[in-house]
Amino acid sequence: MLIRFLVKNLFSFRELTEFNMLPGRFSRLSHHIIKNEKIELLKLNALYGANGAGKSNLVSAFALLKNLIVKGEMPVELFSDTFKFDKDSSKKDVYLGVEFIKDNIPYYYGITINQGIIVEEELQISGLNNNEDKLLFSRTDSVDEKNMEIVFSKEVEEDPEAALLPSFLKNEILERNKSVLFYMKNRQNKVFEPFKSALEWFEKQLEIISPHSRPGGLVLRLEKNEAFYQFAVDIMRTFNTGIRDIHVETIPAEDFFGENDKQEVEKLIADLKANIGKAKLMRSRYDEVVFVLQDNKPMVKKITFSHSEDDGEARFDFSDESDGTRRLVEYLPALFEVVNNCKTYFVDEIERSIHPLLIKELIKKFSHDKETKGQLIFSTHESNLLDQDIFRPDEIWFAEKNKKGSTELYALSDFKEHHTIDIRKGYLNGRYGGIPFLGNLKDLNWEKYAKAN
Repeated sequence: MLIRFLVKNLFSFRELTEFNMLPGRFSRLSHHIIKNEKIELLKLNALYGANGAGKSNLVSAFALLKNLIVKGEMPVELFSDTFKFDKDSSKKDVYLGVEFIKDNIPYYYGITINQGIIVEEELQISGLNNNEDKLLFSRTDSVDEKNMEIVFSKEVEEDPEAALLPSFLKNEILERNKSVLFYMKNRQNKVFEPFKSALEWFEKQLEIISPHSRPGGLVLRLEKNEAFYQFAVDIMRTFNTGIRDIHVETIPAEDFFGENDKQEVEKLIADLKANIGKAKLMRSRYDEVVFVLQDNKPMVKKITFSHSEDDGEARFDFSDESDGTRRLVEYLPALFEVVNNCKTYFVDEIERSIHPLLIKELIKKFSHDKETKGQLIFSTHESNLLDQDIFRPDEIWFAEKNKKGSTELYALSDFKEHHTIDIRKGYLNGRYGGIPFLGNLKDLNWEKYAKAN
């Protein structure tokens, strides 16, 4: 579970800026607090702000950190997209840090990058401001010339086998633009369990969804996971999408490709036989199809939807559905996971293509459900969600640019509003900031452009 995220000198963040899921002293919606033996955290958060204020930059910065750790490659944005209004920013440190809980253990991971070189990296078991932090590893370097030093915990240093790793990393495999944490994935020695656990949080418990993200493996998940299938059908029926049922159809590959594409079928058979037991995924603009071998024959699996009207029933492909319906279907894995598992989902522009009333009911359902286990964090422009029946004051944050063009983040709880206040009205009136500043539209005089044509 996420505790806090920090970013500096990246995109629109000039100074060290913090976003956190720490609750304030509010008694309302007490079931929104996830109680851990070491800390209490919030399960819901909405981030508001004008276009260009930095909401998506926060999500993007988090995604870059995840990619660096999980994929092992340095994203180019971490040295090309420093704070533009500072002409010297490209030669200054970029910092990313995250504090989180995994298996009831609090971790803090921080990394400093300068011109594509990792100059500092550390992983600690966090003391959560009450106890002393415990170092798991630290790594330092310099920009101008390689001066790498790596220090591991006492447990690693005292284990004869594990103690060989720091020197091996430094002298043999660790590149200056790759994370030490990335190389913890395949460590087998028990002393590395905390390291692997921290890495697994980034890999398996942190999910980031951009406006154009599409989940993979939806076909097989609907087919093989009955609980997820029932959840998906219930959601689509409840929100009046016109969908009565969801199907996974299986057809011969020859029928899918047609008579003129026998070469494609032969190639597909060869690929599947070379990887026995594995499915092959193919995406079009909207549809996802999965190729598998059944009884040594290539078959295609795809999703279709049943719609019922007064005149009867019809089947629709994924591509036949509206943008809003497709987007809702694409959210199904995230919604299922955040309800049933201790995962953290960060969604950018959650309302994209979805009707305002539908997205409000969806968030309201999550808000009022006392059994949900995960964290749902999202950026949005949708003011209809600003409802104190859905959110606590510490669960609504705003992003706003200051006079230097740098993004600042702050919570509604800073304003100490009464729970009966109409916060939507206050937001639209500019009471909390985080909205566009509009000049006098009377001065726009767009008629002159029409006359010019």
